[in-house]
Order: sequence, then structure tokens, then C-alpha cells
Amino acid sequence: MQLNEIKPGLQYALLSQTGPVHAPLFVMSVEVNGQVFEGSGPTKKKAKLHAAEKALRSFVQFPNASEAHLAMGRTLSANTDFTSDQADFPDTLFNGFETPDRSDAPFYLGSNGDDSFSSSGDLSLAASPAPAGLAQPPLPGPPPFPPPSGKNPVMILNELRPGLKYDFLSESGESHAKSFVMSVVVDGQFFEGSGRNKKLAKARAAQSALATIFNLHLDQTPSRQPIPSEGLQLHLPQVLADAVARLVLDKFGDLTDNFSSPHARRKVLAGIVMTTGTDVKDAKVISVSTGTKCINGEYMSDRGLALNDCHAEIVARRSLLRFLYTQLELYLNKDDQKRSIFQKSERGGFRLKESVQFHLYISTSPCGDARIFSPHEPILEEPADRHPNRKARGQLRTKIESGEGTIPVRSNASLQTWDGVLQGERLLTMSCSDKMARWNVVGVQGSLLSIFVEPIYFSSIILGSLYHGDHLSRAMYQRIANIEDLPPLYALNKPLLSASQW
Repeated sequence: MQLNEIKPGLQYALLSQTGPVHAPLFVMSVEVNGQVFEGSGPTKKKAKLHAAEKALRSFVQFPNASEAHLAMGRTLSANTDFTSDQADFPDTLFNGFETPDRSDAPFYLGSNGDDSFSSSGDLSLAASPAPAGLAQPPLPGPPPFPPPSGKNPVMILNELRPGLKYDFLSESGESHAKSFVMSVVVDGQFFEGSGRNKKLAKARAAQSALATIFNLHLDQTPSRQPIPSEGLQLHLPQVLADAVARLVLDKFGDLTDNFSSPHARRKVLAGIVMTTGTDVKDAKVISVSTGTKCINGEYMSDRGLALNDCHAEIVARRSLLRFLYTQLELYLNKDDQKRSIFQKSERGGFRLKESVQFHLYISTSPCGDARIFSPHEPILEEPADRHPNRKARGQLRTKIESGEGTIPVRSNASLQTWDGVLQGERLLTMSCSDKMARWNVVGVQGSLLSIFVEPIYFSSIILGSLYHGDHLSRAMYQRIANIEDLPPLYALNKPLLSASQW
């Protein structure tokens, strides 16, 4: 109806009919301004509707606006003017995209999947002021919409794109810990989802499609929501988190003969993934590790023949250092220079290429301040940290020798000495939370590499379980937010913090 008002007399053509008799799929097309738009659906009427929607979107500055309103149960006004440059009709299609004047509201940049960026909050990025006499264009993109209550992702996606087919891709893991992967193609884009059963995997594939194509984000427990990094993000937070987790788990499955090896029995798995652009499909696993123990003082080596800390995330970072050394050696070879992730720095030495990022995955919350106050998964009704100002929050903690868990560092603790440890004093090993907080200031490259390369920071920290945004952000950087007078090139890094849905 809307398209007919703008371009009367358009002719729709049936391109094809496929599928069985009980579930046919029709493809219709319409030509508008010399451009052909196609739509598909279980009936000719719905196929025509989808073709018309695509044609209408060529007139509208807000992609997927009609779908977003449809998902919210809203209808379009019959007199909407799709050719207008201004959204001055508050009760029509665009009223959901009008932005209140709140210049001081917090926001962050996140990719919309089409090389554009939008705000995660209610405040969209303001467009540049228009020259005098010209109409002010609409804001660049819609904010995320909450989905209708009572509907799961598959139901919502089915309303927007009826007749979608979900494909079963793979099954992995032991009998008590299966992982299924399902996929769906929406508007020519491929989406995957994984879970402990096919139903959950299907829902996550649908959720990924809703977030990427329709900018619809499902309500999450507040403490489970991702915390964005500062500055521009090259990837959608949840898409990145799931991709990183899956890459690490798949690599670990390959190394343990599909989790059948005795080495697959582990409590904590960690890994580091490198991305070199906006496409997570090009990501590469740099290291995979397991472990939950640190050394007993009597087994320490003064010749560097023993690892003091074998917690998974610490071993993963040690492996990353070996990778960085090999990449630096690669740059020194003129024939392989372009393959290196390093480039010359104008300040002297080397630095990472602009598009290179490292992402840390841990199957559970790191020991210490991040974990001690969130030993269980948060529930929907659970508020934020009930006691954020207690002295126990943010304390430095040390690991228990030859065991698991951490204890606070006493304010009057004496300095640790080699002789004291050998004579039976408890070996003080920093908790993983404290070490990761240190990495967010001095970088992960270590003291020796710091002589040659600029600081290297993790772009994201992804947890597989026990993710609690308040506790993790406090442990990683909030408790040291007042740090000042850092040397040049160093800064307090605030990476993306997110839970994976794997």
C-alpha cells in the first residue's frame, strides 16, 4: 500500500516457486526506478510484501524500520511520506527513532554490522549541523529496541521473516557436556548459534540475526550485560564474544581428539584470539591453555626451570609472549616483513598494526576480586552489587599454595624473601584478577619486550561462566581508575568485558 502510493501502477512478477506442496516458497520481484527488488515468502502475498519493503527501504534513511516496528507490535500509518527529509510526523514510522535532547547521556560506539556505528544507550550520535537553509537530515541510525515480552528470539524472527529454515551443523563434546551448532540464513546473511541442546542453539542463531539485521537486542540480566571498551569497537560485543569462545573451544577440541583425550579433563580453559580486521571469521587462535594451580614454595627454581603460576589465563599470556617474539623476528626478515603483525613506530621501536587486536577468553571468572563475590551465575532478579563500598571489595589477594582459592593481602604484611619461602613461609602469588589489572596498565608484553615494542593491551576479556559485570569491571580497572602520571604510551586500558553464550 505504501509503495503503491509513491509509485502507482507497479507490476509484480513471480520469479520462482520452490519447496514441497505443504511448505512452498515464492519469490516475487518488482522494478522501481530501474532497480529490481526481490522478496520471498510462504505465499505470493507475503513475497510481494517483502519485495515492497525492500523497495521502500531505498526511500528511507532508517534501514529495517518497518521490521523493527513490526517486531514491537506497531503498525504504520497509512499517510506516511517516505520521501520526506525530516521526521516531523511523530505518530508515523519514524517516531521510534526521534532522539531526546540529552547531550550529557553516556553512550558508546558499537558496530551495526554495516560499517556504521550507533550508540548503545538512548542517545544516538548527533549528525553534523546542516548549513543554513538546508533541511537537517535524520539521525544516522536507530537505537536498539527491546523485544516484545513473552516471545523468544525464534518467534520474533519468524514474525519478521516467516518460513526460515534452521540447519544442524555439528555436534561435539562428551555425553554429559554436548554442544550443538545450528545455523540460519536471513536476507542472504549466515548466522550460527550454539548451545547445550538444539533448541538453545537455534535460539542463539535467531538472536544473532535479530541483533545484526534488525538491531533488536534481547533483555539480559543487568549484571550479565557486556561492558563496552572505550573508543571505537570493530565488532558487535556479543558476536565477538561468541566467536572468540567458539574458536578457543574448537581448537581445544581439535587438540584433545574431540574432548576424548585424558587432557580434556580440566576445570579452567583459557585462550587468546587475534583479529586483524572487522571480520571475526578471519580471527586466529594464538594460544590455548588449562590449569588451576600454582607452585609450592619448596619447588621453586633459582634457574628458571619451574613455572610458579600455572593458572590457565597466566599460561595463555606466556604463550602469547612467545608468539610476539616470533612476530618480531619475522619483521626483521625483509622477505617476511609484511606478514608480521608489527610495524615501525614513529617514536622508535615497533608497535602493533592498527587492525590487530588480541582477545582473552577464560572459561570462568579469574580468581581473586573478580570471582570471590560472584561464585554463582547471576539470576534475572539479582540487582547490581549490593555492597559496593565494603572494604573487602577491590582488595589485593594471593593464591593458595598447591591449591585453589585466594586470601586477602594484609596491609602490614612483610616483604616476601627467597630465604623466607625456602624456610617455610607461605609463597605469595598474585591472584589472576590482580595480574590482569596490572596488564591493563603496563600491558601484556612483559618487561623485556617493553624495550622494543609499545604497550600491548587486550581489546576484550570474555568469560564462559560466572560473569558479573560489576565485579569484573571493578577487578579489571575500576579499582585503579584514579591512577595518574603514567609514562608516555601507557594508559589505563578498559577492554570490552562480556560473557559468551557458548
